[in-house]
Amino acid sequence: MKSFVKSVLTLGLIFVALGQAPEAQENSEKKVTEYKRMAGLDLTQFTKEQQATILKRANTEGCDCGCKMTVAECRNEDSTCSKGARLAEAIIKDVTGVAVKVKLPKKQPDKRIGQPLDMKFTAVDGTKVDLAKMKGKVVLIDFWATWCGPCIAELPSVKKTYKKLNPKGFEIIGISLDTKESALKRFIKKENMPWPQFFDGKGWSNNLAKKHGIRSIPAMWLVDKQGNLVDLNARANLEKKVEDLLSGGE
Repeated sequence: MKSFVKSVLTLGLIFVALGQAPEAQENSEKKVTEYKRMAGLDLTQFTKEQQATILKRANTEGCDCGCKMTVAECRNEDSTCSKGARLAEAIIKDVTGVAVKVKLPKKQPDKRIGQPLDMKFTAVDGTKVDLAKMKGKVVLIDFWATWCGPCIAELPSVKKTYKKLNPKGFEIIGISLDTKESALKRFIKKENMPWPQFFDGKGWSNNLAKKHGIRSIPAMWLVDKQGNLVDLNARANLEKKVEDLLSGGE
């Protein structure tokens, strides 16, 4: 009888240990930051206890803009992020019951607009891509990943625009932030995406994404027929934007 009880207890401990392992691993991978402030927010109107609670939550809860940062980090690293701002406001309201508004800085004109964009690589299918040699075409630069829900949601619009306007001079360059080449290739084949894709397996550390300051995806840029970057947010009204660029000056 003692032997039976001992066996049951041993099995119970094993099950408990197995049940805790995934949670422990998940907790160890959870990102935590230590910011003492958040851009655009004045927390001094609250008690020290409330301030501590707000900052603790902001330093542990993730922003949902796709940047893979905590709310506090996103607010400080990119103070124009409206999603991070809304999440910060929600945390404050939850902790204090007070509705506050994050003061977002006025967006300054991006100096890259109107300038030539340098991009050269060998795609996963072996295609040599050099944006400088694509003058005369309107080109969409699509920073995306197969694991990115909003990216996949944009795909029908992208494919529709490509099918309609590719014969008129519209091209797409994909910059994949995936980490598994086999998964990327399967997805490309399944979705019938004939345009070239850059892949280096580095995820958020993708060389071209880092070079061009990509903090969240999908990020869709448009390059005009002269080879100049003209739009950093091509998701809205993509087809019309491409048509307008195609019908512009030669």
